[in-house]
Amino acid sequence: MNRILNITGIALLLFFTAGQADAQGRAAVRGTRANSDGGVTHVSGSAAQTPAGGKVARGRAVRSDGQGNVVGGSAAAGQTAAGGTAGRASAFQRNADGSFQRDGSAAVNSAAGGSASSSGSISGDGQGNVRGSRSTSGQTAAGGRFDSQTTGATGEGIQHGTTATSATGNTYDGQTTVTQDGVSHSHVCYNALGEQIDC
Repeated sequence: MNRILNITGIALLLFFTAGQADAQGRAAVRGTRANSDGGVTHVSGSAAQTPAGGKVARGRAVRSDGQGNVVGGSAAAGQTAAGGTAGRASAFQRNADGSFQRDGSAAVNSAAGGSASSSGSISGDGQGNVRGSRSTSGQTAAGGRFDSQTTGATGEGIQHGTTATSATGNTYDGQTTVTQDGVSHSHVCYNALGEQIDC
């Protein structure tokens, strides 16, 4: 069994439980059964709605094959009564040889107009070598914005970059590197006219 669990199944589960919550205020489902690969499959989900109109739903599924391989995933979503929303989803795979893969993402949107999102992944070969990355971005209701990217790997160190722009147009650009030799950092800032300024 060499595949990441299909998150579509979890999304359908969330949809189903959310519909039940609309009618009842709160609902949950859970089940475990043997599968055709010789392992077990476990699925769970829940949803709730507050009297004020806020909603939340989440689901999780895990499948094993009896040979030491496991895949799984989870997802969740929510909405405030004022209209803000948030959601996340992740999937993982762990193999009998010790190798693994994990991916995840999340996003949030405020009722006032600000937003942020992040996604990342990490993997390993079962021999002690690991590689990962993450990207994050956000925007304020006033128009400010930031973006960052982080990558890292065994034997290669970690690299991180950030760019931020204020609502007035000033920008910051920074780079940081971490290795066995130490930490290095550089940054530069500009005003809205593109002129370099002190950070």
